Amino acid sequence: MRGELNSFFNPKTICVIGASNTEGKVGYTLMKKLKSFKGKVIPINPNDPKIHGIKSYAKASLYPKNIDLAVIATPRKTVLKILEDIAKKEIKNVIIITAGFSEIGNNKEEKKIIELAKKHKINILGPNCLGIINPEKHINLTFSKESPKEGDTVFLSQSGALGSYIMDLDIPLRAFISLGNMADLTFTDFIEYFNNDEKTKRIVLYIERLKQGRQFIEACKKSNKKIIVVKSGKTEKGQKSTMSHTGSLSTSIDIYKGAFRQAKVTYCDSLTEAFGLKKQDITKKLKGKNIAIITNAGGAGALLTDDLEEKGFKIFGPKDILGTATPQDYARSLHRITNPYDNIIVAFTPQTMSDPINTARAIAKSRWKNKIIAVFLGEKSMKEATEILKGNGIPVFTKAV
Repeated sequence: MRGELNSFFNPKTICVIGASNTEGKVGYTLMKKLKSFKGKVIPINPNDPKIHGIKSYAKASLYPKNIDLAVIATPRKTVLKILEDIAKKEIKNVIIITAGFSEIGNNKEEKKIIELAKKHKINILGPNCLGIINPEKHINLTFSKESPKEGDTVFLSQSGALGSYIMDLDIPLRAFISLGNMADLTFTDFIEYFNNDEKTKRIVLYIERLKQGRQFIEACKKSNKKIIVVKSGKTEKGQKSTMSHTGSLSTSIDIYKGAFRQAKVTYCDSLTEAFGLKKQDITKKLKGKNIAIITNAGGAGALLTDDLEEKGFKIFGPKDILGTATPQDYARSLHRITNPYDNIIVAFTPQTMSDPINTARAIAKSRWKNKIIAVFLGEKSMKEATEILKGNGIPVFTKAV
């Protein structure tokens, strides 16, 4: 197991690189979410002497004391230089929320980051990840809409948005970890870490691809926790969806199922079932075989695609309009549809920047209203939005993946 992973979950000092006073920026959300953290929060921003009333530093190396954990939420072009500064400061654990690396084919820059990290023995979570949550320590380094209560289940996910979905269902968690591109730290590292945590009773994994499959199998076999796995990319279309989402080119599902059998983990077809809930069947409302999917979450799009393709539906898309999608983005995507599909599935996950109520209103005004099936994943954030959709005669599902 990697050394020093403990400071991801039990840090005394966290520096937020890209901390901001501007509402809507990730660095603003991170600072706001850390208000209940009992340790020290150090904002890093070269352009503002104070962030949220706390003294800011131009770079991490200028802070005079030790830093346990750094989180980077700055533009992609700045990340390598920031890591060089982090290496100088000898910070060993880093979360890179910034996207724009291997998931869009930018392997060269991601490789440089990992080479630098290995040279200085820095553990990297990400890039292109949502971050981590430890409810016990009041650490929420994500931009999910909700924060979970303390529980005994660890959720390790390659999709940050699916973490937002589970948290919106008010499921208590021991921890949530969004792995993103897995350029460095993988499922195996965290399975080994939480195997030594007595408060963890089970580990749920959402997997798009595995790295170092043999080590994964061995870590699962050695684990004394119940491990439950959900895998997307089971169909050709589902695989394409995961590829565009986290750069994850999947292998045949039969090979994965063989690996899961060897690893002695429990395999589930849906996340809803993995967390002990009943999955809703959207096929009852579908009027034909040709289905288009629009989503603000690649993981949700991949799971929906797999599920429907396996049941004989022909899927167009999914079109991933990203986690930052506004109601206007949904309206535009619907407006641009020209093909007469039998149904259009509009999938939505609750993230800090998302607006379920106005998205529901935008969907209700669409010229394709009579063909739309709304998959608004979650519960707490979705109540008013689902009422708007139902009031406009649009079928809505909240636990469909």
